[in-house]
Amino acid sequence: MTFWNGKRVLVTGGASFIGSHLVDKLVTLGAQVRVADDLSSGRLENLHESLKSIELHQGDLRDRDFTRTAMMGSEVVFHLAACHGGRGFIDTHPADCASNLVLDGMVIDQAWRSGVERVCFASSACVYPVGLQAAPVAGKTTYLKEEWANPFKEGCAHSDGEYGWAKLMGEMTLQAYYKQYGLKSVSCRLFTAYGERENETHAVIALIAKAFVRMDPYEIWGDGQQDRNFTYVGDIVDGMIRAAECVEDASAVNIGTAEHIKIIDAVRLIFDLTGFTAKALSFDTTKPVGVYSRAADLTRTRERLDWEPGTSFAEGLERTIRWYYSTRNLEKVSAQLGVLLTER
Repeated sequence: MTFWNGKRVLVTGGASFIGSHLVDKLVTLGAQVRVADDLSSGRLENLHESLKSIELHQGDLRDRDFTRTAMMGSEVVFHLAACHGGRGFIDTHPADCASNLVLDGMVIDQAWRSGVERVCFASSACVYPVGLQAAPVAGKTTYLKEEWANPFKEGCAHSDGEYGWAKLMGEMTLQAYYKQYGLKSVSCRLFTAYGERENETHAVIALIAKAFVRMDPYEIWGDGQQDRNFTYVGDIVDGMIRAAECVEDASAVNIGTAEHIKIIDAVRLIFDLTGFTAKALSFDTTKPVGVYSRAADLTRTRERLDWEPGTSFAEGLERTIRWYYSTRNLEKVSAQLGVLLTER
């Protein structure tokens, strides 16, 4: 008997990349899962493993009536619905990202009004002050601690663009509803998720797509020295489920890996795993790359969840490449790659 057996769970954005993996896992754990998604970026095909076992509601969560209906009877809400994409999208769609302020507020308020027991919010590493994510000095990487992003503490609120600010405000709203109404919740700050079902606006899939079409010179956005905690989607899902079980006080926890990978090293590994190596590399420093260095401190994660990700980047990348190469059409990707890299 697990915590989730028979539990009535709503997953907003459940047809999305991460959301669909979460739905699949919750179904295997015995939960009664309902999905709410407008399918603007989510895909029904992402839910092919679980579609017969879940309840699907299609609509806009910014609409109070739809959200009330979707929320009805739920005990736990995993809130992943958001207008988002990779760096190419969020840097060129600031108004779309800002619309998450309305979406998050509606979902959180309705969760309280509907008597939901607990909420697990998919936040982001983008909540951290950008000044803490500059190029490492003397090779010393800054590992981001949860207390360093706090809208009520001076110097701890300088999030990464409209998307990051919206996520930080979502966290603040959850904390307010916990303080005033006792709504149990947790914010999971996700660090650069990648894996099967992700699209080309995100770094890892974009780099794989360029190898898939055998781009040469092979284009890399930025100087290639920027780095990330690439976190495999299976670990993201396990971390969120564990956080929902363990944390009730509306605090935040980092969901990221202990591996710290430079973009150029990711490219080299992709070349090794795909068997394609470009003769030349082209570094385009005019393209959006976001912060220079982003790495999670996992102290709180280990202490509060008794858990940390277990999938190495090499293992997760190999799985992702295998999926991408088996599901994509070469002519279609070649013809549309410019659009795929910047749109949802």
